Amino acid sequence: MSGIPNGALVVSCQARPDNPLHGADMMAAMARAAAAGGAGGIRANGGADIAAIRRVVDLPLIGIVKRESPETDVIITPDLDAATEAVTAGADIVALDATLRPRPGTTAAELIAAVRTLGPLVMADVAAVADGEAAAAAGATYVATTLSGYTGGAVPEDPDIDLVAALAARLDVPIVAEGRYATPEHVRAAFAAGAHAVVIGTAITDPRAITRRFLAACPPLG
Repeated sequence: MSGIPNGALVVSCQARPDNPLHGADMMAAMARAAAAGGAGGIRANGGADIAAIRRVVDLPLIGIVKRESPETDVIITPDLDAATEAVTAGADIVALDATLRPRPGTTAAELIAAVRTLGPLVMADVAAVADGEAAAAAGATYVATTLSGYTGGAVPEDPDIDLVAALAARLDVPIVAEGRYATPEHVRAAFAAGAHAVVIGTAITDPRAITRRFLAACPPLG
């Protein structure tokens, strides 16, 4: 089972259905490009994308399966069926929403324990220190700050370095920094705060968002 090396930069290769890059072949090519650039791991969504990436990239592969439901705000690998899809497709690590928000049929701690029985390592995506403490106690291999800023209210612009530091100080499991990491300075700050690895998505893998970001600095056309 491939774990995430200490000091790794993990690239999240995902594209929503409205993105021109959406599709398993595109994500596989994106993962190959990230690997060629020195990525230490890949994060991917959905069985098709995970399987396509697994065929072409020999790096630790974090798999998620996003499923929306009117019954809960939990989307990232919300149940054992979703986790099984990720494992079957070839994920080394299954990431799941480990916030303490309500979800039908199970708790985050119960899901972590159930996923561990399937064989993979488990990454607990959290939003707060209490989430991380509960996830670590339940057996999560990694605790990631993925959901900080995304569980209510306005989404902050910068990553939550303070949460990385707080989790690193309290927990004995590796802490993965994820969420709004957009610059090398953000990455350095995360490692200085105690991160084991840093995950970057949009800032590397979404040309549409990157173009819009630079376009905001341009004068009006005409």
